[in-house]
Amino acid sequence: MTRKMIIDTDTASDDAVAIMMALMEPDIEVVAMTIVAGNVNVKQASINARYTAELCGKEVPVYEGAAYPLMREYYSAEFFHGPDGMGEMYYPDPKRPAEKEHAVSALIRYIEENPGIILVTLGPMTNVALAVVQAPHIVKNVSRCVVMGGAANTVGNITPAAEYNIWVDPEAASICFRSGLPIEMAGWEVCRGAANIVEEEMRYYKEVIDTPLSHFTIDCNASALKTNQEWLGDPGIGLPDPIGMAIAIDPSIVTRK
Repeated sequence: MTRKMIIDTDTASDDAVAIMMALMEPDIEVVAMTIVAGNVNVKQASINARYTAELCGKEVPVYEGAAYPLMREYYSAEFFHGPDGMGEMYYPDPKRPAEKEHAVSALIRYIEENPGIILVTLGPMTNVALAVVQAPHIVKNVSRCVVMGGAANTVGNITPAAEYNIWVDPEAASICFRSGLPIEMAGWEVCRGAANIVEEEMRYYKEVIDTPLSHFTIDCNASALKTNQEWLGDPGIGLPDPIGMAIAIDPSIVTRK
């Protein structure tokens, strides 16, 4: 049985890999993607999401949403993902335009129309917070809300205590956590260490698998990899959003909660 999913994302490099995972999963139907400011601005994140869908040969409507956090100044992560969010690869503009409907309106509509839908958030939770404030009844239609965010049991990746997606808009996260959504938080602690892709695995993707999608997986993370190597002396790279997506696709991989 096909499971329906909506992805709320600030599409940069690791988001793109997570989106690709969902789009290529046979029993997942991504009914829409909603875009929020985070890693890059809303317009660039929208371009990246649409390009990723196009590369996967999928037609998915993309809706642009909140350009700023609810109450705070917006800080992007271009220093890590590059100005284009995609490793400074500057991929061509996608053919399909963004939809005219606002992402918050689209979230409410898709959740109302699809009881049991899976909601996956890969960026700041601004769009989702606005949706549940405007239409609190929608939470009962969400079967799972898988959130890549938080640093409950580890140091953060933006401050010693905070993970980027929550840090950008903590007020939005607080609204979502108190809304009644069935949240499963894939925090920064599960995205480090053994979850890192190391150089040997990167070579395998490019030289052995050797497909357009396997090259895309590594190439779009080029800026993040370079930053990891130069700033942290880490030869590998963590891909947190694909960890969250893997849990959304197959929760049986989680051995401890």
